[in-house]
Amino acid sequence: MVVFDRPKSLSPVPFHYCPGCTHGIVHRLVAEAIDALGIEGKTIGIAPVGCSVFAYNYFECDMIEAAHGRAPAVATGVKRTHPDNIVFTYQGDGDLAAIGTAETVHASARGENITIIFINNAIYGMTGGQMAPTSLPGQVTTTSPYGRDVNIQGNPIHICEMLSTLDGVAYAERVAVNNPKNVLKAKKAIQKAFQNQIDKKGLSIVEVVSTCPTNWGMTPAEALKWVDEKMIPFYPLGVYKDVDAKGDAQ
Repeated sequence: MVVFDRPKSLSPVPFHYCPGCTHGIVHRLVAEAIDALGIEGKTIGIAPVGCSVFAYNYFECDMIEAAHGRAPAVATGVKRTHPDNIVFTYQGDGDLAAIGTAETVHASARGENITIIFINNAIYGMTGGQMAPTSLPGQVTTTSPYGRDVNIQGNPIHICEMLSTLDGVAYAERVAVNNPKNVLKAKKAIQKAFQNQIDKKGLSIVEVVSTCPTNWGMTPAEALKWVDEKMIPFYPLGVYKDVDAKGDAQ
């Protein structure tokens, strides 16, 4: 009996990601959600610029490459043109929370019926480890070699907290994939975000607290520990908005 197999919505090709990077885990969870809901043939993914720029190689659904930060704008056009299709973006923090902030905020304010998968690893991964809008106070990066000074470089942006204040957002949850328990919670959240789109509830975003061992200068094991000890306390996990529930905002 097969107890573990590749989701049919995930292409049978090796990932290009660094050892210990959790993009691969999230890719699998997205593919499992697509399989579970039976929407592979009607799903369209938007891959912008960042470490996940080659995401179109990994999903067995239609994919579109967007300019840096513009995935929500492209997703808006696709969804409005093909309202019966399921449209998702897959974005990192440099893409969604920096150059693409306006597109993200206004798609959320409009309540575009799309699903956003947001990877928060607190650093620019593809371009060499620069400080990101989500880098922690004191975090050392190539552009903050003495640690992020909030008096000079400002405070990190809490995306779920910010977007949960917008009326067009139906669902905002922050999850992590640093251990089996959290992976199962992330899987449930991602599937719910897709189901919300099927049910036409508005924009759903799942923020995934993730690792970047290469640019953090850590081993994969050390990076997972850093997520527990540093990232999750600063970016608490949980549901920040859910139109189906009450009293869940943190």
